[in-house]
Amino acid sequence: MPAPSLLAVYAHPDDESLSSGGVLAMHAAAGARTAVVTATWAAGTPRAAELAEALRILGAGEPRLLGYADARAPQSAPGAARFCDAPLDEAVRQLVAHIREFRPDVVVTHDAYGGLPGHPDHVHTHRVTLLAVQAAGLERLYPDAGAPWQPGALYFATHPHSAVRTLGGYLAPTGKGMNTVADELVTATVDVGPWLGRKWAAVLAHRTEVARGAMPGHLAGLPAAARQSLLSTEWYIRHDPGGPAARPQSELTASLAGDASPAAGGRTWSADCG
Repeated sequence: MPAPSLLAVYAHPDDESLSSGGVLAMHAAAGARTAVVTATWAAGTPRAAELAEALRILGAGEPRLLGYADARAPQSAPGAARFCDAPLDEAVRQLVAHIREFRPDVVVTHDAYGGLPGHPDHVHTHRVTLLAVQAAGLERLYPDAGAPWQPGALYFATHPHSAVRTLGGYLAPTGKGMNTVADELVTATVDVGPWLGRKWAAVLAHRTEVARGAMPGHLAGLPAAARQSLLSTEWYIRHDPGGPAARPQSELTASLAGDASPAAGGRTWSADCG
């Protein structure tokens, strides 16, 4: 059986490498089709070019940019609306078009908290992806966005409470709080150690974020052993999109063979876009 195709949907350039770089590299190495949709930053900006390099390293094709502005960086898409301010229906339609064109077996995105930092763009990306995955399989929704396609599974990249001891020791200097979930909500724990070299190279490709001391820069200043501890495991919550067109569950390659049944699939949290 071929490895399941994988579409990752993240808010900013670098989110794909930090959150799912290992799973993306794993799938590409297994011969699967992989791709990444990024909600913010426009083509022609430095960070879009860095994203292209990171995706080349991960084997995830060319960038797919929705072209909205980062909530905290208007220069990310001059003249475009902030992602959080754009009409929801417009953003969902754009993502539905990418899902129907790429036809992934699995979609991954931010969890409902927006990951560890809880950035408003991350939270909004979660919302938009949840709606788009459901809408993509319904032929009367967005008929101009392509033929219906229902992904077989949707995964939210997350961190369990049990990881706090390790994460806190290394990430506390960033001065940011950490949004983690109860361990029982995590349905997939993936050892991406064999692909850590590729994942780390993709993180470093985001040179702007390294230089300004954002998360890639903070990680670059840590000892190699610390980076390995932080980056060699990825955690996910499985959400079953359901619907009559859903594909049989194939999971995130064989490493998720022990994934539990979809727990907490429908739970959502609200957050302001800021």
